[in-house]
Amino acid sequence: MIVFSVAGLLAVLGHRAGTFPVTRGWFSLSGIGSQGSLAAGLLIAVCTFSLRDGTVYVNEEVKHRRENPGKAAIYAVALLTVLYTLAQAGLQGVVSPAGLPANASTAMVDVATALGGTGRARLMALAIALSVTAATGTGIVLTARIVYGIASYRTLSLLPGRVSPRFKTPAAASVTVGALIIAATWAYILATSAQAIFGEVVSLAGLLAAASCILTALATIACCRRRVISNALDAVILGVLLLAAAGFPGWIIVKPVQNEPASQRRPLAGIVAAGVIVMGCARFALRSAFFQTPRESA
Repeated sequence: MIVFSVAGLLAVLGHRAGTFPVTRGWFSLSGIGSQGSLAAGLLIAVCTFSLRDGTVYVNEEVKHRRENPGKAAIYAVALLTVLYTLAQAGLQGVVSPAGLPANASTAMVDVATALGGTGRARLMALAIALSVTAATGTGIVLTARIVYGIASYRTLSLLPGRVSPRFKTPAAASVTVGALIIAATWAYILATSAQAIFGEVVSLAGLLAAASCILTALATIACCRRRVISNALDAVILGVLLLAAAGFPGWIIVKPVQNEPASQRRPLAGIVAAGVIVMGCARFALRSAFFQTPRESA
């Protein structure tokens, strides 16, 4: 992808025939010709950055687990920013702005075709397939680790919190997550087309990632509430910045949801309802010790 992006950027800057030159619209919040949507773009960005904190969820399996996972997440944000910016700037001008939406389902392959014919198009298709496979595998592993971590606090059934004595991995959580993903995919396929599934999953994942950012920011403020009023620096870092970190994703959620079709609103509402039900069961039925954790950090 880096090679394709650099080749595309050189083609655009060299004014190669068929490319779209760099204009002021490239840097406009409303997009080229005011055809873009800031909220939709930010929603996709939140989705693409959502796996940058993967090391946090496997912190029990790394060295120096109280430091390295956090550092890795910060490094991942910086690295992904460079990669995504390079890909966006390098590839969007290879074909015309009208050509991208006209071939929305195969935009990357269409760009590779414009750069070097069918040979490069096949290479791009292979790169996309490998990327999707890697991202799916990573998502399954991280989700399984999240389920395992939640179950270990007795906020879920104890079964997903068990570790395989043979493989030393949360096998039960992995099987549970895999079964849920298969069931959800079948339900989506029966309800709509494969192309629509991809767009809806990206939007839904972005909304959930934004909601996670909001809850994390508010939880951090609640945990460190006494430090917020201890000095000016903590007030800015743990108060003002975290409130902004909660408010901005809130705007990202509200804007797209207002225009989302019912096929996306129903799964989102279902996920929220399921979360509330599970939380209630953990609090009152399982009597998880998690809810007795002191809310004030050291």
